[in-house]
Amino acid sequence: MLKEKAGISAGKIWNALNGTEGLTVKEVKKMTKLTEKDLFLGIGWLLREDKVTTKEVEKELFIQLT
Repeated sequence: MLKEKAGISAGKIWNALNGTEGLTVKEVKKMTKLTEKDLFLGIGWLLREDKVTTKEVEKELFIQLT
């Protein structure tokens, strides 16, 4: 069940990031309407699959597709 939820969250995050040069975690959370727990679950999934990169920009976590 949790694995399925992670995949669904990852898909929502990927769709939010697609066509952008990257977004902050706050922007992704607002766009996807995911809970913080599900947001980070999905980000972890995408990081593990090498689909996204992260970096800290002005104390904000920034995510972009690879």
